[in-house]
Amino acid sequence: MWRVGIDVGGTFTDLFAWEEATGKQVTAKVLTTKQDRSIAVLESIEKAGIDISNISYLMHGTTTATNALIERSYPDAAFITTEGFRDTIEIGRQHRRDLYNPYQTKPKPIIKRRYRYTVPERTNVHGESERPLDVAAAHEVALKIKESGIQSVAIGFINSYASARHEERMRNILREHCPDVHIVLSAETRPVFREHGRFVTTAVRAACMPVMVKYIDDLERRLDQHGFTGKLLILKSSGGVMSAGAARQHPEDMLESGPAGGVAYAGYLTEQSGFERILHTDVGGTSFDVSIVEHGKGLITRDHELEWEVPIVVPMLDIHSVGSGGGSIGWVDAGGSLRVGPKSAGSEPGPVCYGRGGTQPTITDANLLLGRLDPTLNGKIDLDREAAEKAIANLAEQIGLSTLATAEGMIRIGCEYMAQAVKKVLVARGRDPRDFVYASFGGAGALHACIVAKSMNIPKVIVPPHAGVASAFGATVMDLRQDLEHFYYAPVKDADLDKINAILDELEERAREALLEQGFQSGREIELTRTAQMRYVGQSYEVETPLPRGKLTRASLPGIERDFHAVHMQEFGVSSEDFAPAFVSFSVTAIGRMDDPPPVDVVYSTDRHVLKSQRDVYFDGQWVGCDVYDGEALGTQHRIDGPAIVEYEHACTVLPPGTHAHVNALGALVIDIED
Repeated sequence: MWRVGIDVGGTFTDLFAWEEATGKQVTAKVLTTKQDRSIAVLESIEKAGIDISNISYLMHGTTTATNALIERSYPDAAFITTEGFRDTIEIGRQHRRDLYNPYQTKPKPIIKRRYRYTVPERTNVHGESERPLDVAAAHEVALKIKESGIQSVAIGFINSYASARHEERMRNILREHCPDVHIVLSAETRPVFREHGRFVTTAVRAACMPVMVKYIDDLERRLDQHGFTGKLLILKSSGGVMSAGAARQHPEDMLESGPAGGVAYAGYLTEQSGFERILHTDVGGTSFDVSIVEHGKGLITRDHELEWEVPIVVPMLDIHSVGSGGGSIGWVDAGGSLRVGPKSAGSEPGPVCYGRGGTQPTITDANLLLGRLDPTLNGKIDLDREAAEKAIANLAEQIGLSTLATAEGMIRIGCEYMAQAVKKVLVARGRDPRDFVYASFGGAGALHACIVAKSMNIPKVIVPPHAGVASAFGATVMDLRQDLEHFYYAPVKDADLDKINAILDELEERAREALLEQGFQSGREIELTRTAQMRYVGQSYEVETPLPRGKLTRASLPGIERDFHAVHMQEFGVSSEDFAPAFVSFSVTAIGRMDDPPPVDVVYSTDRHVLKSQRDVYFDGQWVGCDVYDGEALGTQHRIDGPAIVEYEHACTVLPPGTHAHVNALGALVIDIED
């Protein structure tokens, strides 16, 4: 039986699979079918030569939910909230993206104002009903929603994290009139304080639910028609997988579904290569993703922003994405400056050199023109160099540069956008780039990795086996995961430990039950991790602090406080024992370990020539003769000095002058940026 990982990106759909008994591994990469992304899933399985009936697990990462939100391409949803709070999700937190820009505008609200309704009711912070739900008004709103034909409804009342009774009553009334409508509650989505984040996350869940239900239904139907009898698991933004049924109910957990697989692969690299601090990067056709992986685990955030002032408050891997990828389009702004991205040619029409109707020059076209890409893309497609040159020449004419200088400028600008994303992630989490190894994933990642790493003073780059399909690879090593949280605020010195222990016990039991409901085998060990969101009294932000196992006692508190100070110092470079720490909420993560995969065979072919060819490559304003190596034929005995090109089946590595590379025992290419 096969274990299959599939990552559906904006441009390509990637597959990595291994046969569980023999360890045989296969890969595939096909263009994403934007009209119906499930078609590309089937096409990738067919291209890999796998019999669908022999798949035991299909682990699937997708950007469908994210794309629907960014493009606002979902059916209209409704939002019901407390009287007086109709515009909370649009007003936001009164933050400004650009402090001195008077013309900035907020993104479009997730739910249109005409579909936002209010009812009189009020629950206080202690969970007590100060004003009962106005039942007559609730029925009136339900009738309006029925008449509108809305498919999904979010219900978010003030202080419902303390008591969900009014939200539940509103749901029951709504079901009387609209039995087929998707209904989600903020108290069940994320029972935490700060209404803006809770309301927006609930609105996102409601908006995405019809989209993801249809997508998963269509995918399961296609798979069933082709004889699939295994389990379909969906990648979660927090770094695990969930059942297809859970994914239908919680689309907000899928907003970083695709990149999460890459983070899992970076964690796998930590175990295999010994690098404790890895900067995970993934460059596809549309975007550049970057995140921190320490000691095998990606960092988690509870304050992710889909867009400016559109917070998602569920636990998510702290992944930052920018629109800089192989398909990013070069253009000239009103001031006559060369720009690259964020708009991408995607898979349709794709870069000009693909010959699929594209007319705007992209990063891929620039790499081809500079000699950094194989003109046949490793036998996949004959690239049209002449068309790429013509497109870039048109751009060059607008800015008064030569065609080659413009192409190299596009690469440098695209890489600088990537470097700024790296800087933002590292600085925001208080990390020193010199402590990290730059892991390059994605079909276009290793083309630019050395340039970005050098810009950020990162000393080493690692290009692992199957880097071109890294997110699909990572999907196959992920475990079932359930994250739950409960609000409880108190200074540590005043904490009610009996109540805290009861909260933790309940969360652990619910997390176990959730994994069992998703098909985890009863009787197998479930790994539980407990954390607390903590802050100094008076602060307005929290840090995640680990909690010891077992029952918490007064003797546990000094150790928890020490851990909090240490985490605060790590994140912000400062801590103080002069200020009292406080608990804000408690979280439990349950991990259901999947069967360990067989060892991946990383012994490359010995019957292939290491040196494939030679060609001229353009670096720093001049053509340089470069050796071109077959990445699949390299072994631990090989050493490569830049400038050189290393080509793999689904990726290509550019070694600029001054770099040096070798292959480690894992089969990964390790590059030293400077002598």
